[in-house]
Amino acid sequence: MKLLTYLEGADYKLGATSEKGIIPLTITPHDFYSRGVDALAETAAQAAQVSARISEAELKVVPPVPFPGKIICVGLNYRKHVAESNATVPEFPLLFSKFSNALAAPNEDVPIAPEWKQVDYESELVAVIGKKARRVSEADALSYVLGYCNSNDFSERALQLRTSQWLIGKSLDKFLPTGPYLVTSDELRDPQNLSIKGWMNGELRQDSHTSYMIFSVAQIVAYASQLITLEPGDIISTGTPDGVILGLPKEKQQWMKAGDTYTVEVEGLGRLTNRLVEG
Repeated sequence: MKLLTYLEGADYKLGATSEKGIIPLTITPHDFYSRGVDALAETAAQAAQVSARISEAELKVVPPVPFPGKIICVGLNYRKHVAESNATVPEFPLLFSKFSNALAAPNEDVPIAPEWKQVDYESELVAVIGKKARRVSEADALSYVLGYCNSNDFSERALQLRTSQWLIGKSLDKFLPTGPYLVTSDELRDPQNLSIKGWMNGELRQDSHTSYMIFSVAQIVAYASQLITLEPGDIISTGTPDGVILGLPKEKQQWMKAGDTYTVEVEGLGRLTNRLVEG
């Protein structure tokens, strides 16, 4: 299934995509993501039984997982990105976190302060956890994934690199747009066989493939679960490929500014576009 979350008044609703429009579902996003893979059969049955359709253009779409329990991110997970960052290939997945204030919806404006002079983009694949995972094996790890979506791990590089901890440059308000869709893992079975691209103001900047990850989605989920109990609705953003502004020679680094847009497209997951605005 390909699902999206939208607002109807103050209520969060879940919808399934179809050729004729969005199928409104009675299961709520909270119930769906808290139950995870256990809710898949019920949700698919609902989608098959409902005849109503809504135009996607009429909906106020929000992040697919509007209230994740944990937001885990992976740094330096593509070799060419490691090289362009003048970094060392990590021995283990480099995990860090963002907070829920960083979430943003598709087409939502992302505010930046005037003193933020090094705003950068990062196209990424997100894995959404679908059942409680504690010390799972790499071989079993993908069975704990509910589905996948796009993300943009916006970063303010000066803040990110101010200290050895990346948090302040990564978890600014609206600095993790996600969506527009969640594609369930029964439909997207191989997360390591997807193109991943990004466009700044319509110019292709990132053009890579998830097969180039240093640590696969299965390895990341298995590793994280050795240390942290993963719960349904947790999200993991799995790292960006090369092509970021940070990786350019300093004389060519034209950082993002208000009015710039960035579009992320992981194969099969739709397009995620956001615009920077003065905030």
